[in-house]
Amino acid sequence: MSDPVSSREASREERRARQRSAARASILDAARSVAARDGARNLSLRAVAAEAGFAPAALYGYFTGKDELLLALAADDLSALSRAMREAGAGEGKLAAAAAAALALLRGNETFAAAQGALPSRSGTSEAERLFNGRMIAALKVLADATGQKADSRENQCDVVLVAAALAGLALLARSGRLAALGFTPEEILGRLDAHFSS
Repeated sequence: MSDPVSSREASREERRARQRSAARASILDAARSVAARDGARNLSLRAVAAEAGFAPAALYGYFTGKDELLLALAADDLSALSRAMREAGAGEGKLAAAAAAALALLRGNETFAAAQGALPSRSGTSEAERLFNGRMIAALKVLADATGQKADSRENQCDVVLVAAALAGLALLARSGRLAALGFTPEEILGRLDAHFSS
């Protein structure tokens, strides 16, 4: 027989966990709205709290500060990036298609650039940082699959990191208009990337 007190307590704990998860999701949605309106670099906890309908101090129960909130947003964006690359890279020309999908998302996303400043100079153990790192590794695995290479050697892993770095840099150049000023198109660069790294 189960103890009625224990099952009630377990039910309360589940309810609290669901409420906490829903509140955290609400805060992230509000942060995404504020970032879209004001820019991710200008994100303020006060504006996010107002958008979410929370007291500013209440956000600290979910995030230790702006940096942790930016990392959580970027982690969500990394999941979207992985999905887009996986879906695009399902057919022929996997790397070119996955890279084009990644570039399309990266060009319009300010959160990654803002999150770069939020990452500590030394790897830490915060929940937000662990989540970000895990999602980054998942995105790199999708990219490895798109190259057609197994990420089973240091050399192949290095190639995947090079592709990811090239995509991030290409997105920055394209977004700022510098790529066009240099006389290149994203498609031209993606074609070269595909030629060098697809197996």
